Amino acid sequence: MSYYLSSENHLDPGPIYMRENGQLHMVNLALDGVRSSLQKPRPFRLFPKGFSVELCMNREDDTAQKEKTDHFIFTYTREGNLRYSAKSLFSLVLGFISDNVDHIDSLIGFPEQIAEKLFSAAEARQKFTEPGAGLRALQKFTEAYGSLVLCSLCLRNRYLVISEKLEEIKSFRELTCLDLSCCKLGDEHELLEHLTNEALSSVTQLHLKDNCLSDAGVRKMTAPVRVMKRGLENLTLLDLSCNPEITDAGIGYLFSFRKLNCLDISGTGLKDIKTVKHKLQTHIGLVHSKVPLKEFDHSNCKTEGWADQIVLQWERVTAEAVKPRETSEPRAAAQRFYGKRSRAEAPLKCTLADTHMNSSEKLQFYKEKTPDCHGPVLKHEAISSQESKKSKKRPFEESETEQNNSSQPSKQKYVCLAVEDWDLLNSY
Repeated sequence: MSYYLSSENHLDPGPIYMRENGQLHMVNLALDGVRSSLQKPRPFRLFPKGFSVELCMNREDDTAQKEKTDHFIFTYTREGNLRYSAKSLFSLVLGFISDNVDHIDSLIGFPEQIAEKLFSAAEARQKFTEPGAGLRALQKFTEAYGSLVLCSLCLRNRYLVISEKLEEIKSFRELTCLDLSCCKLGDEHELLEHLTNEALSSVTQLHLKDNCLSDAGVRKMTAPVRVMKRGLENLTLLDLSCNPEITDAGIGYLFSFRKLNCLDISGTGLKDIKTVKHKLQTHIGLVHSKVPLKEFDHSNCKTEGWADQIVLQWERVTAEAVKPRETSEPRAAAQRFYGKRSRAEAPLKCTLADTHMNSSEKLQFYKEKTPDCHGPVLKHEAISSQESKKSKKRPFEESETEQNNSSQPSKQKYVCLAVEDWDLLNSY
């Protein structure tokens, strides 16, 4: 006997069958209501009429539901149907580790190819923007992969980024190029002291243009190299232009950079330029360039590495934070009437750099042995031959004084350290 379920409350026995002589017959019932119900059976309802289903996906307040749907990839077919497929085990493990990357003890010895994917996954999940965990996660990558995370960093005119993300910037290791131009650091800034750390001993190009530096800042920056032969000993390019507080005494501290190939001291407070040129040539072999060098046009130093998008995000966040509120129409009309411009229209520029660019004479030096830091060799050979001819015409007395002056720095190599140098060493 078979029967069907109905949503009616009355008891319905359903159709009745009988077997007679090997054949199955349905009993004819006299009730019209039952016959009509047999002709039009109502479907069985699993849920009541007012029941509705809500698809709970990508809800930020429901973390448990998000973790369940995170294991699947949802796509639409050509017919418009929703189809899902399970993610690979590698992507699931990669997502789990990127969510908890700040709890990892160390990534040293981990394969670089997988580490790059792990860094991209953590960046996509915005792990590096979290207040406490972001710095710890970034330090795990920098201590294990160094220059792969960031090999070159350009923070030109980004003094707000330096003030907001100083600890993150100090976590970068094995940088080869660092541009801190127009950041107004000063002699006592923490980042200037960090430049002498062993983590940045790989820096070969350093731009410190227009940073309010003086002789004290240059002395602090060169103290580890002069005394302990460590710090910025691999420096080949240095830009100290537009720092008017640097005098002739501060230039003398630069003689410890033996590998220096290019130097820019334009816009500094030098008094005796001729003697400074002579000392730079005799001590570290740098010759004054008659033509502006292409190494100081700030086009070679760019932010490169895994974390280049993170640095750009820092710049966007700081720019939006400082962006002024939109002025109303009456206020804007009043500003136009009085000839005033809004702060957003005035671009931020280095005033000393602009005045210096208009000047014709630049104090840029290069080393003759390096072909990258100067132009054709024939011009410099002609200049050197002219200088040799002029030197032959000098009197014999001047040659003797030059010999005495050249013998003095050789004797000064064995002079005891000053008290200020010892104080700097004790601070390290």
